[in-house]
Amino acid sequence: MALELVGKLIKVLPEVSGQSQKGPWSKQEFVIETLDASYPKKVCLTAWGDKVADLKQFADGDTLKATFSAESREYNERWYTELRAFRIELAEGDGGSAPAAPRSAPAQQARPAQQSQPVAASFNSAFDEESNDLPF
Repeated sequence: MALELVGKLIKVLPEVSGQSQKGPWSKQEFVIETLDASYPKKVCLTAWGDKVADLKQFADGDTLKATFSAESREYNERWYTELRAFRIELAEGDGGSAPAAPRSAPAQQARPAQQSQPVAASFNSAFDEESNDLPF
């Protein structure tokens, strides 16, 4: 399952590395703030292995598109969830976070408005007293 998140890079946490039975590993967590104008959310994602080097090319404030998978695991009857980013790239048209937000927000708002208008029009005309053909 692949999910995408577009937002502004606000923080890169320190790199963590170690040694396992399979060999050395490294990971780095980073925080993206969504571009939702009303309720922006901060989301922490994790880059593993080679993706740690990919993350270093971005600076705070860049608008990124992160493709990730979500996975939860249990340990001692507690659940832990990790969002593992496997593709990190600049968002299309990255000239700052302002141009990206208006492009996506009106498109999402315009569709429900267009769909609800015909439904409202047909609802009103169907129950208009003059056009009611019921015998009672």
